[in-house]
Amino acid sequence: MRGESGIAFSMPGGDASGTARARPVDLGHLARQTMGDRDLEREVLALFVQQSLAVRDQISDADARQRVLLA
Repeated sequence: MRGESGIAFSMPGGDASGTARARPVDLGHLARQTMGDRDLEREVLALFVQQSLAVRDQISDADARQRVLLA
């Protein structure tokens, strides 16, 4: 079920994080592209989280050129 794993719906910034008007991931588009396969949706979201965290960790120490490449 969506939301139970906490992958896409937790607040990584904590309670102080603001509320966005739109989700960073279009869940309707994701569902269409995965043909409604919830396990595949979770796998894709987990990959997104993994890659996002890796970039976050690298970008803080990167120079301008590296930041462009990471973006």
